[in-house]
Amino acid sequence: MVTPQNNTHEPRFVEGFEIHDFSESVDNTHRVVPAIEFRDIHLSFNGKKILNGVSFKVRRGETKLILGRSGGGKSTTIRLILGLLKPDSGQILIDGEDITNYTEIEMMNVRQKIGMIFQEGALFDSLSVYENVAYRLHEQGIDEETCEKEVRRMLRFVDLEDAIDKMPSELSGGMRRRVGIARALVGDPQIVMFDEPTAGLDPPTARTICELAIKLRDLEDVSSIFVTHEMNNLKYLSSEYAVVNNDGEVVFEPEGEKLCLINTNVIMLRDGKIIFSGSNEELERVEDAYIRKFINGK
Repeated sequence: MVTPQNNTHEPRFVEGFEIHDFSESVDNTHRVVPAIEFRDIHLSFNGKKILNGVSFKVRRGETKLILGRSGGGKSTTIRLILGLLKPDSGQILIDGEDITNYTEIEMMNVRQKIGMIFQEGALFDSLSVYENVAYRLHEQGIDEETCEKEVRRMLRFVDLEDAIDKMPSELSGGMRRRVGIARALVGDPQIVMFDEPTAGLDPPTARTICELAIKLRDLEDVSSIFVTHEMNNLKYLSSEYAVVNNDGEVVFEPEGEKLCLINTNVIMLRDGKIIFSGSNEELERVEDAYIRKFINGK
């Protein structure tokens, strides 16, 4: 976990977000309960095993990268967490709450805790950037003044406040993804799902998306699942951390002698089974032929 340095007890803010002092939360029993937990999950479609005894935990403030090739069950984990699918057996817990057999109505309350970032941004093309980000707030009947403040705060976080009046058709692919992230963060969810958020993006734009995920992890204590098949995402997320400098600016520092990241871990799926679970350093040392080919992009 990364703890921003702060020698006072006054709250600090950057881009409208309060920077948390996690050192005061070490003994908080709430943190002992995983944000997400899969217990021996099995799921099949038409006789084909999609997930086969999958178990893992996502701790408070941890990013769990789920790696694997297409069809390996990566995105299925997100659909199970959102209650869009039900497992054949096993348990799924959110904040210690067993949601496995929840009805659609019960799941609506659970989803309020979760921000969902889709591969293509999934924006409403007929709505402006402002209207897209404010969509959930408008559904909740929030007054327009409060809506605008919240929308601008989220767009500042993704560095797109200047695009507030644009239509999705006027945005690049990377900008659409960032608007999707802003929309997902409305309400400050403490669990965020990233489903292949950098697919099809050029490397600099993909890095920008990863930096947003790092900021959520290190400055907002957000727990997340980051589904990807791209090794560059693993490199960014597991080797850099975000801090706020003396000028109140967010800067990204490389992992090194001063700090070792413990809030980012990896699982790899193959044919519905977890074939690796651990840190990126441990992944690099694995000699399994399938994993080596995946790491080397073959």
